[in-house]
Amino acid sequence: MHFADTYLGKRVLLTGHTGFKGSWLAEWLLSLGAEVTGLALESNTQPAIFDELKLTSRLNHHIGDIRDLGLLCRLVEKTQPHFVIHLAAQPLVRLSYAQPVDTFATNVMGTVHVMEAVRMAARPCTLLCVSTDKCYDNREWVHSYREVDALGGHDPYSASKGAVEIAISSYRRSFFSGANPVVHLASARAGNVIGGGDWALDRIMPDCIRALARGESIAVRNKVATRPWQHVLEPLSGYLHLAASIHQAAEKKAPELNQLCSAFNFGPSLSSNRSVADVVNEALKHWPGTWEDKSDPHAVHEATLLNLATDKARHLLRWQPVWNFEQTVARTVEWYHQKHLNPAAAPGLTAQQITEFTAAASAARLPWAT
Repeated sequence: MHFADTYLGKRVLLTGHTGFKGSWLAEWLLSLGAEVTGLALESNTQPAIFDELKLTSRLNHHIGDIRDLGLLCRLVEKTQPHFVIHLAAQPLVRLSYAQPVDTFATNVMGTVHVMEAVRMAARPCTLLCVSTDKCYDNREWVHSYREVDALGGHDPYSASKGAVEIAISSYRRSFFSGANPVVHLASARAGNVIGGGDWALDRIMPDCIRALARGESIAVRNKVATRPWQHVLEPLSGYLHLAASIHQAAEKKAPELNQLCSAFNFGPSLSSNRSVADVVNEALKHWPGTWEDKSDPHAVHEATLLNLATDKARHLLRWQPVWNFEQTVARTVEWYHQKHLNPAAAPGLTAQQITEFTAAASAARLPWAT
């Protein structure tokens, strides 16, 4: 099922649309013919991909805080969305140590407010809440985490996301279940996404690009940390495919609907579980430069090992990653380098990579692209 058939002409409420992932998702949804309404805070980076893509004038743009339940209720009532995709969050581990209360308030109560606004509207809707791979109780073990593994978190960010998943499960079982639920709710867990247009602090790829653009050596603070690196389009394809599959199953009252209304991991193949040093070295193949080890033994705790199992998405959705590790890094650096050479190139680069990614998925005969 090609999800372009699902989103054409549909109303989509997207929270966090001014962020890195939100901007890419808004661009993709617009290309599919969706009517997109966005709710988020102002972009908090300079530059910001949201501005580079000129999205303010291309969708129904609203600035607001998901901690404001009244605002969310009014917007859901006005929009009457077929889909709500909730991305808005405080997404940074290191910032969560400095702002723990805001992190919990935004991530936990913000998500509760989104779910409550949809519940109070009492209209048919597919609701997808985007979480993170860091919602799991990370034991620093070598095998991959599955959707049924224990939730938890050492740092405030990870703990807040574990709490979010518990809240989602509660709303699903308390309000969005039974014989004929009006709202169909799922969560999607992914992390360590890279791609053009991420300008956040304390993320390895933006740190690399900023240093390379200035002709400086890249400062690497945790070279041995291993993560499941994936291009931003990989989890976005999973989000769009999952939400579209739920929508279609609900219309048909298909028996697989209950299985789809659950948590899903979206991650790369095991070969893409690489260290930070591997990412930096791969990036330097496409934009030459140097890096230096700036490990700080007194730095705040960040997990060293973290892998995701994606068997559930592969079996139930027939979803799988499209680009391997080398392609992921190459496409990411290509976006930044081309924009460095031509500051006006961002819209064309973004649209081109969505087209190329979809073509590669179609060639691999993935159901969402064929």
